[in-house]
Amino acid sequence: MVKNPRTVAIAAALALALSACGGKDQAQQGGGMPPPEVGVVKVQPRDVPLQKDLVGRLAAFRSADVRARVPGVLQRRVYEEGSDVKAGQVLFLIDPAPLQAEVGQAQASLASAQANYANAKAAADRARRLAPDRFVSQSDLDNALAAERSAGASVKQAEAALANARINLGYATVTAPISGRANQQQVTEGALVGQGTATLLTTVDQIDQLYVNFSLSVSELEQVRRAQQLAGDSKVTVILPDGTPYEHPGKLDFSGDVVDPTTGAIALRALIPNSEKNLLPGTFVTLQATLGTQPNAYLVPQTGLQRDAKSAYVLVVGADGKVARKDVRADRQQGGNWVVTQGLAPNDQVIVSGVQRAQPGSPATAKPVDAAANAAGGAPGGAPKGQAAKAAGQEPAKKD
Repeated sequence: MVKNPRTVAIAAALALALSACGGKDQAQQGGGMPPPEVGVVKVQPRDVPLQKDLVGRLAAFRSADVRARVPGVLQRRVYEEGSDVKAGQVLFLIDPAPLQAEVGQAQASLASAQANYANAKAAADRARRLAPDRFVSQSDLDNALAAERSAGASVKQAEAALANARINLGYATVTAPISGRANQQQVTEGALVGQGTATLLTTVDQIDQLYVNFSLSVSELEQVRRAQQLAGDSKVTVILPDGTPYEHPGKLDFSGDVVDPTTGAIALRALIPNSEKNLLPGTFVTLQATLGTQPNAYLVPQTGLQRDAKSAYVLVVGADGKVARKDVRADRQQGGNWVVTQGLAPNDQVIVSGVQRAQPGSPATAKPVDAAANAAGGAPGGAPKGQAAKAAGQEPAKKD
């Protein structure tokens, strides 16, 4: 029997279609899509430095006003403005002539008082010798002794007046009270100074060390206290305008106990070495304050932490290979990480890449990711390029 060629072709096509459908059904019955690959970071509790980025203002370690303490005409400025001076170095000269005259007058008054005392003492000595033989009355003896005491007191008073006059004469030479950098003069030569009030002549600032004043909110201070901070291991680093840290870190040396009602903050102060005198008082600076160590905290890359209306949370791959949600407490950011203090356990595998493909309760294939590279926003380091791409949610490029 001869078969029709057209009938044979139709039968072959029908058999091929049925075979394809059967193969598709077998593929579907044989298994679904593989679990998605996600990049994970295994976290461990550690002692994390409690760092705060703050703004502060530099102030001189000591600042002394140089004032005219006696009245007179300013004769001359001796120092160079803006130069470093030593304690006791002469800065200004005030006309000493009137003060020298007062010294001379006080010396004359002292000489007169000493002469009166000598006469009174001689009279009193004579009365003492004659009193036992009744050659002078008791009244005359008492008067002689009183005159001697009064003359002695006048001598002491004259001596004090002379000492005061000499002190005032010394004030005509104005010296630096401390070592430091002398600023501009505030009064020009020829001006009358010290008349009624102590006229400000200049200021001297000690800047080989500097204070930096800053503040913390009450909530931040409570966080510090919970971590048992402000206790000896603090470090404050000044960030220079070009973004580099100043080479000499300082230490916290003062913490206020009163909240400023206008700002709701508490004043703090740190001491910064400044031996090269590169930092200048009055400058606003950026600070990185390390206020100790926060124990038992976890560092989670920023890409691994999410938030919703309920709380902050992370997705983890459990030991059963399934994704689970964990609500956490993230206190603050530090570098490229969140500092998590509650909600995580040691060895948790936190998903940091491919988060959009992970669903709680669904399986996922965990691939380790370099935490440092992920925090910096780069590809996972230390893994082959193909694995890194997969961990970042990308398929590696195929070669032809």
